[in-house]
Amino acid sequence: MMFQKRIVVSDNERALLFKEGRFEKVLMPGVHRFWDFADAYNAEFFDLVEPEFRHKKSKVLLEKEQLQAQLLVVKGELDQVHLIYKNGTLIRLVTPGQEVMYWKDAADFELKTYNVAEDVRIPEKTMQQIVEAGLEKQGYKIRALHAVIAEQHVGLRFENGKLVEELKPGRYGFWATGKTQHIDAVDMRLQTTEVAAQEILTRDKVSTRYNLIASYRVNDAKTFVTKITKGKDVIYQVLQLALREAVGTKTLDVLLEDKQAIAKVVADESKTRLEKMGVQLDQVGVKDIILPGDMKDILNQVVQAQKSAEANVIKRREETAATRSLHNTAKVMENNPVLLRLKELEALEKISERVEKIQVVGGLDQVLNMSNLLTK
Repeated sequence: MMFQKRIVVSDNERALLFKEGRFEKVLMPGVHRFWDFADAYNAEFFDLVEPEFRHKKSKVLLEKEQLQAQLLVVKGELDQVHLIYKNGTLIRLVTPGQEVMYWKDAADFELKTYNVAEDVRIPEKTMQQIVEAGLEKQGYKIRALHAVIAEQHVGLRFENGKLVEELKPGRYGFWATGKTQHIDAVDMRLQTTEVAAQEILTRDKVSTRYNLIASYRVNDAKTFVTKITKGKDVIYQVLQLALREAVGTKTLDVLLEDKQAIAKVVADESKTRLEKMGVQLDQVGVKDIILPGDMKDILNQVVQAQKSAEANVIKRREETAATRSLHNTAKVMENNPVLLRLKELEALEKISERVEKIQVVGGLDQVLNMSNLLTK
């Protein structure tokens, strides 16, 4: 009929009926007919596949009770955070000042509300759901702070810039709406640092280069984070200054004589300073002492001369010992003819080993005389 308007709403749709721009009612699925002599009626359709209700006049429309009955309206009040679940899956996080609306018939919705003024902690299971849904942030703004503290680490939680608690290893979540949340994870394991290529003048003005390595661990996380900035850089500087002080007060000979003495001085000088920063020094060692090229040549010559002198001393000592032994042997033989005879027979044995055939002429005495000639 000419003046009758027919509106068809599908099962997955809802429609808002307006008459001359004014809201009339919500049209449910079905066929709707209206007498419309002045073409005053029009409808706006909403597909429930997209369950969120958006309209430029939503504030005015929400005053209509019929529409309110069809919508789940979630408004973030002060100190409140709402989680909206669709068919058991988290889809939206609503913070204070935000407002969202969903068609109730679009899905099975569940609403959970948290009072962030009473407790900023987020249950672990809930935090996992927030992470999986990617709802921790809105743009660059963090709404739920997520942190995992590993074994052998300590977490320090700051709220609005103030340290409020230490966290043991585990997974944590905190509401960051209305308050700035920040967590620093401090490594409590044994760590190493190297102070390399340090050129230092000794007390006798010799330029030397050192490589130092040290191991340490943080034993007071609170002090380490709150009292200093760039902790590793500060530890490096403390060790560097201690090394320069240890080397600059000693001569080159003393330094080369006992390399570990340098490490001990560095450890003693650094230990107290590091303890004030919450750091426990475990071990210090000098890896290398590098000398200039010309100094190496001089030292090599010195070492060579020392070793030659030591070799000469040993040689003279052995010669003296051999002469003393011969002298003692001669004195013994002088007063013992039998021993002298045995010595002669020993000489004869040596002669017989060096020739194939011996003809004895003149008796044994002649042989012994030959033996004396050959052994001279």
